[in-house]
Amino acid sequence: MAADKSEGAFRTIGELAADLGLPQHILRYWETRFPQLRPLTRAGNRRYYRPEDVALARRIDQALNRDGYTIKGVQKLLADKGAAPAPVSAPASGGDMLAALARIRDQLKAALAEG
Repeated sequence: MAADKSEGAFRTIGELAADLGLPQHILRYWETRFPQLRPLTRAGNRRYYRPEDVALARRIDQALNRDGYTIKGVQKLLADKGAAPAPVSAPASGGDMLAALARIRDQLKAALAEG
């Protein structure tokens, strides 16, 4: 995130891309695939991402690039629940790891049972 901007500040596509570690064209592509992601556009088609757009882009990035969802899977999640799943934090110990894996297994079972 840009160090000189507050949490509530709008972000340019370059700032958001750098924050997520993605090329700008990926964000533009996501705008075509996820209707919920709609930054403000100004003169010259400059994009300005609101804080809620930034949060949504982070959730999409988490689901696609870390949780292993496909574009279609994230579209379904957003349509069904209005938001991608919350990120899973890394557990501190081996016992915590087993509990975290058991939770993930249960979430996957529930998701497969629904679809």
